Amino acid sequence: MNHVARLAAAAGLSALFAGCQALSGLSTSGGIKESAFRPSETPVTVDSVSRNDRLAELARAQHPRILATYGGEYSDPKLERMVAKVVGSLTTVSGNPGQTYRITILNSPNVNAFALPGGYLYITRGLLALANDSAELAAVVAHEMGHVTANHGLQRQQKEAEEVIATRVVTDVLGNNQNANVALLRGKLRMAQFSRNQELEADAIGIRTSGQAGFDPYAAGRFLQSMSAYTDFRSVSGATDASLDFLASHPNAPQRIDLAQRHARQIGAAGQGSRDRDSFLAGIDGLLYGDTPEEGFVRGNTFLHPRLGVSFSVPPGFVIDNSAAAVTATGPGDLAVRFDGVALASRTKLPDYIRSGWVAGLDPSSVRAVTINGNEAATARAAADGWKFDITVVRAGGQVYRLLTAAPLGSDRLDAVAQTVGGSFKILSAREKASLKPLRVRVVTVKPGQTVGSIAATMVGVDRKLELFRVLNALAPGASVSAGDKVKIITDS
Repeated sequence: MNHVARLAAAAGLSALFAGCQALSGLSTSGGIKESAFRPSETPVTVDSVSRNDRLAELARAQHPRILATYGGEYSDPKLERMVAKVVGSLTTVSGNPGQTYRITILNSPNVNAFALPGGYLYITRGLLALANDSAELAAVVAHEMGHVTANHGLQRQQKEAEEVIATRVVTDVLGNNQNANVALLRGKLRMAQFSRNQELEADAIGIRTSGQAGFDPYAAGRFLQSMSAYTDFRSVSGATDASLDFLASHPNAPQRIDLAQRHARQIGAAGQGSRDRDSFLAGIDGLLYGDTPEEGFVRGNTFLHPRLGVSFSVPPGFVIDNSAAAVTATGPGDLAVRFDGVALASRTKLPDYIRSGWVAGLDPSSVRAVTINGNEAATARAAADGWKFDITVVRAGGQVYRLLTAAPLGSDRLDAVAQTVGGSFKILSAREKASLKPLRVRVVTVKPGQTVGSIAATMVGVDRKLELFRVLNALAPGASVSAGDKVKIITDS
């Protein structure tokens, strides 16, 4: 269990709100008509799916859950037309031309794409922000279509069922001895190898399909390299929920990139096939980047929520993660901060609320009523499972917010970090709320005299601008840009 999870578990937070989203309560080509391949017009109910298709029924039951997990459907007609055009090109050459597909763009900054039995395809806007041309998008979509064509979903369900039965047999017959542990480990390895083989098979199907559709077959290898660069960038920033990302279920390695390039060479030499970069960039221009106003914004070391009208900051060196589960921040020395809120009757005093039993290991003598930037508040200390905690609760605008800071028992930084975090909590003014705008991907043309560094410096609302600019535009270290090139930047205008 990592230190953020320990913070939640040791403090007894079993009924937390699910992050600030819950807190708010709140053209044709090659003769193919775009209109024939529209994204789903009813993404929540998917009434257009055949009710007699068992696979589609299974997927339809999961569809609302996927929307809930990934922020719902992202609606942008221009973007949807671009994606539908790519999907339409692929369906004409897929291994199962009779298979219908329902494509949904998910309103999530995480980089992911996946398929469900019955032809349900999902792509996040985070993935679209990372891709650089239509061929890369086609490679991803064709990979997921390959899973559908090969019936990987049903195969995986069957394999998982077999492993569950095998596990029960092992535990019932062998108990907890060494032979049982070895048998269970072998089962996990079999499942991992099975999943890896499915991914490699989908790679081969996808590259072949996208190549047959006229796209650059080498795009798959390029996008896998972009994914690797994205992973390296994220491992430093830590600013996404990795469990919702493509690489959580799609293994990546240099060998996989090499295999993708080998598959591409079987189709033709490099330089063949369409990238259709201009059409793709026109489609993603204006795409929402990062968090939505409903979830709040991270700007450097400060979290601001325009709908709730509150903000707080963490010390330098901490990284804020505004995920679907909660707003958390991690820092040096295994320190962690968690922010959430709870509905509480106005008559309930905050010290009494802290003592009401939701804090494990509470030191009752530490509970204090305080005022933070003019707001009623209370603080306390607790210790459990090798960790110590500062609990700060603040009442603001009819809502009670909780700021929980955790540190190892041996740490001497809990006081300083907790005071910085708790003391920074404030209510945003009307002017501050109005000034907060979501970030977007903008496509700009490089002007004479501009460099990678000078363009990256124009980005707004993001840290490590030069590194992010290179990742978003698939620029290797040392690579340059030329006047007339089109590149992606992040800005709030």
